[in-house]
Amino acid sequence: MAPVEQDALAVREQLFHERVRECIICALLFASLYILCHFIITHFKKHTDFTAVHDDEDAAVNRIALGLCTFTLAVALGAVLLLPFSIISNEVLLSFPQNYYIQWLNGSLIHGLWNLVFLFSNMSLVFLMPFAYFFTESEGFAGCKKGIMARVYETSVVLLLLTLLVLGMVWVASAIVGNDAASRQSLYDLWEYYLPYLYSCISLFGVLLLLLCTPFGLSTMFTVTGKLLVKPRLLEDLDEQLSCTRFEEAAVSHRIRSGKASCWLNLDMEMLREQFFAIRSKRKKLELRHRASPWQRNLGYPLAMLGLLALTGISVLIVCFHVLELLLDDAAMPRGIQDASLGQVSFSIFGSFGAALQVVLIFYLMLSSVVGFYSSPLFTRLLPERQDTPLTKIIGNCVSLLVLSSALPVFSRTLGITRFDLLGDFGRFNWLGNFYIVFLYNMGFAGLTTLCLVKRVSWAVQAELIRAFGEDRDMGTQAWLLGCPLSPSLALTLSLSPGLHKLPLPVTRCRTRSKPC
Repeated sequence: MAPVEQDALAVREQLFHERVRECIICALLFASLYILCHFIITHFKKHTDFTAVHDDEDAAVNRIALGLCTFTLAVALGAVLLLPFSIISNEVLLSFPQNYYIQWLNGSLIHGLWNLVFLFSNMSLVFLMPFAYFFTESEGFAGCKKGIMARVYETSVVLLLLTLLVLGMVWVASAIVGNDAASRQSLYDLWEYYLPYLYSCISLFGVLLLLLCTPFGLSTMFTVTGKLLVKPRLLEDLDEQLSCTRFEEAAVSHRIRSGKASCWLNLDMEMLREQFFAIRSKRKKLELRHRASPWQRNLGYPLAMLGLLALTGISVLIVCFHVLELLLDDAAMPRGIQDASLGQVSFSIFGSFGAALQVVLIFYLMLSSVVGFYSSPLFTRLLPERQDTPLTKIIGNCVSLLVLSSALPVFSRTLGITRFDLLGDFGRFNWLGNFYIVFLYNMGFAGLTTLCLVKRVSWAVQAELIRAFGEDRDMGTQAWLLGCPLSPSLALTLSLSPGLHKLPLPVTRCRTRSKPC
């Protein structure tokens, strides 16, 4: 064999081994995500929908639909990890350019992952999730033999009709937007025009949904942090509050056991029980805060709030700087590339630290968008419940998460959170080249986030100050009514509050009489 043929054979063999290695790595990554998503869905699914006690056919259909939901959720999780994985891979190749053990981490692998995520996202949104929903709702055609295959036939026919309807609507919309011969000719190309255009519309909807959910989620996360962590209170004496609450709980409990609400008030026993449960809940919260260490009570909550404020402020500053870049330089516009040249230059002016900050901000914005999505009044009903989520709600959650996560790379690049350009078909969206859409999108995000942040922080400070002084008044008055000794701080608060005895506070003291009522 000639030396030239040997070299060509060696090159083809090397390309074959690289291709097989990339396929194995992609399969392992997706298998890991699929297993993780299977445990997540199993944690929320309703087990009675998958048991064969009532109908073996329905249980089998639900298991098939559950597998499709797991696949879709794995694709959504892969879309979330796509951009951070690409940024980290670039920094690793920059730090260790000649390391033998990371030669598998190259541009071809990253480009293949982007193409696979794009393909599976289209497949899940257009075919798999509609098929799963129609499959669970189908019963088979009338007059046909019942069974799983009858449901498959009915679902396939319904899905085919739906596909024709959607493609027809896309064809009409495309013909209206581009009224020329070239546009009409491209309409007959299903793979090169139809699906990218349809996915472009879906991605635009997802990016707009992220724009609306992320600022709302950022403000909601401050509230959630306050509920999960023990936060310090101003002018607070936990021992005194806990003592008064226990005394009041014991008094109400004694009234319930005695069978009489009061000696001079005809109160309903049901009202007393509700009051008792409310006082018990308050007592448990106070005991939980009392058991917390001073470090947890005085350091954990402030650090968490400072972290949220810092991440939110950095995001707004980056977006504002990106707005200035859009006005001065056309290179700041998001664009797509077909060749991933990794390991040549860092995508942040601060090097590895800036790349790590970009990854943290991407995860933070995704988390805040999910929190805002489930906290919004329109989608609150989709919130899954542990071991009690029906299959239709699981399908709705998977579709929603896939729309949000598949728009995350475009969302991050449009806002300038990262300089990593969109790979593969993610950069083929028509609206990415529109300066006015990108500019208004950045301005909208900066304005909404700043408004929600200022509103949330100012309201939190006002509520904390009002609560601090108001709670001291209430606890001091209740302690005075119950006969508890007052601390100097509560006595001072009561003395500085004229007319407090006229407030409609609950009377919880029972006078002793010589004869029965």
